[in-house]
Amino acid sequence: MRQIIYILAIFISITACKSTKKTKTVNKKSAKTTKVTKAPIDNRPVADIKVINNIIQTAEKYNGVRYKYGGTTKKGMDCSGLITTAFNSENIALPRSTGNMATTGNWVDVKEVQKGDLLFFATSKNSRSVNHVGLVTDARPGFVEFIHSTTSAGVITSQLSEKYWYFAFVQARRVL
Repeated sequence: MRQIIYILAIFISITACKSTKKTKTVNKKSAKTTKVTKAPIDNRPVADIKVINNIIQTAEKYNGVRYKYGGTTKKGMDCSGLITTAFNSENIALPRSTGNMATTGNWVDVKEVQKGDLLFFATSKNSRSVNHVGLVTDARPGFVEFIHSTTSAGVITSQLSEKYWYFAFVQARRVL
């Protein structure tokens, strides 16, 4: 049943994308106009985009660092420690806990996620309480990549389309 729901969700997300750009397609019988899907436009100021790129670069410096509960250094890092450390590099203070971080900023629809947004997950069995956070490093229609710190592999980059993260996803929030 889960596989059917998963396949249906992927099908809907692919077919639900409305396009806005018109292109001409020549058919043997007639010429017709079709639409092409475009990525969401990032309307944030250039200064914010530079800050976001710096935050992402800081987070990526910790790639491969082992997991350590409460960690915020290259000796060990937990998920919320990675996010607060990356944002602190640009003098942006965030709450230290994932639960408190999940109420910061503005809620964003997953289809509108952009670089620099935060993704929140519920990874405990039988619970939808947020207990994990990641930072979006790349986003385009149907593709979201994020950096985070996992207990099993430390700081890594994953894709939201991975089955585990897809089903654990709870919400996205925009701080900048």
